[in-house]
Amino acid sequence: MLNFENQYYSKDIHYIAGVDEAGRGCWLGPVVAAAVIFPPDYINPLIDDSKKLSAKKRADLYDAIIRDALAVGIGIVDAEEIDKINILQASKKAMKIAIDNLNYSYQLIISDATALDTKVKTIPIVKADAKCLNVAAASIIAKVTRDRICDQLDEQFPEYHIKNHKGYGTKEHIEVLKKFGPIEGVHRFSYRPIKQLLTQKISLF
Repeated sequence: MLNFENQYYSKDIHYIAGVDEAGRGCWLGPVVAAAVIFPPDYINPLIDDSKKLSAKKRADLYDAIIRDALAVGIGIVDAEEIDKINILQASKKAMKIAIDNLNYSYQLIISDATALDTKVKTIPIVKADAKCLNVAAASIIAKVTRDRICDQLDEQFPEYHIKNHKGYGTKEHIEVLKKFGPIEGVHRFSYRPIKQLLTQKISLF
């Protein structure tokens, strides 16, 4: 059971916002962040780091988190902005948007290893999504939200099989990129594999 954040509750800290992102390493689509606040005594032993869960379990837990959380905020930064400001800054921006979208008071933020410049103190913890309940929940919300965006992109661009690879650099993704080229406004043109494809100077393999 994830309860690392319990040590931070005190007479001054009643509610903690956990924040995480999804899609930092993808070659296309947005980076998506989520922030979640649970009651301090909330328990759900099924919630875990989204990377450890199947798509079905993530979807079921997404519904449970939306139902049980005191507040959920989501932040999205698209591929074009990622290209302009770089993925680290885009991830931080998405996290700040998610936090700003929380319609509930909180006294502390715990992030998954990312330092944030926020009005409320943020504690970045390495692998917080595998230690802290609120951060793990945020990782699930962010992952499911981003996957659903990829499913929508798949409907728009079925020849790219986005539903299968979700934008990651899989062999299938590489093959369709070599065949059709990157999609403007969807692929991250600042990423090295996309740059290499566009210049044709270095093989993607």
